[in-house]
Amino acid sequence: MLENFWFNVQYGMNHVLDINGYDHILFLMVLAVPYLFNDWKRVLLLVTTFTVGHTLSLVLAAYGVVSINGELVEFLIPVTILIMALYNVFTAGKKSKDNKVGLLFFTTLFFGIVHGLGFAREFKMFSGQSENKLELLIEFALGIELAQIIIVFIVLFIGFLCQTVFRFSRRDWIMVLSSIVVGLVIPMILGSDLMN
Repeated sequence: MLENFWFNVQYGMNHVLDINGYDHILFLMVLAVPYLFNDWKRVLLLVTTFTVGHTLSLVLAAYGVVSINGELVEFLIPVTILIMALYNVFTAGKKSKDNKVGLLFFTTLFFGIVHGLGFAREFKMFSGQSENKLELLIEFALGIELAQIIIVFIVLFIGFLCQTVFRFSRRDWIMVLSSIVVGLVIPMILGSDLMN
């Protein structure tokens, strides 16, 4: 029982930390980069919102409520990352972040659903033999949440180092990291099957 639990949690963690599927990591980078350690409650809430969206789409797919056009989802995932990165670039250094909480959480939830759909087919195959899909989903979601917290902590820690030790301004740190992500996702969008 406990062995299965850890297997499913690790499966969720590996899904996020898989270097071949680094789109998840890129999204978390642009989600976390505008924040500092003292914003940890908001960042945790954003990350959890993303997990909820991700899990919701897996529930819908696992129970056959939605069927997915894989090419469309594979195109939309880097688009969501690009939107978040560009939002950071255009709002870096502005104080309006506090006012747009509702929109940011709604957007994060929606993007979580899109990212979850990208994994839905594989998850459906993985959960196919299981009698208790809901338990499996919760364990998997827990693994996703743990891995996302690790990544966000790393992004916040590197941001802290860059802004204190290397004296980057907060605005420059957001601009640099978000611009790097933009440079990485544009080829992903252009290389997707939908664009070819």
